[in-house]
Amino acid sequence: MAMDLLVTHPVKKLDLGFHGNLFGGVLLGWVDSAVAAYAMEKCHSQNMITIALDQCVFKKPAKEKQLVKIYAQMIKVGNTSATFQIEARAFNVFRGDEVVLLVTNMTFVRIDDEGIPIPISEQVKRIFNSK
Repeated sequence: MAMDLLVTHPVKKLDLGFHGNLFGGVLLGWVDSAVAAYAMEKCHSQNMITIALDQCVFKKPAKEKQLVKIYAQMIKVGNTSATFQIEARAFNVFRGDEVVLLVTNMTFVRIDDEGIPIPISEQVKRIFNSK
């Protein structure tokens, strides 16, 4: 199953850490925001929250003026949660190639208005299982 492109961010000077690389916390913020929206879309619910972030492996640094593309795919649907595989990639505008920066998995849980986990719809599970 192919990953979906969620968002593209330009790396700006304000996004850099001490060594001139994209600050890891900035990248994780971009990932969390993009994948949260994707989880809402895929799970047909506005009430999806991050519950777990697996080990993050920062494979390469991103530099100022590069574009960072965030990709994801849903890899598991449980009763109240869904897990997504994520890659952040640096895109070279001159060559058109991408280098993987970050690989991780994130799990989101569907909640009610009081923050209590509730089931993901059977329709979402059928859609996921039919792929």
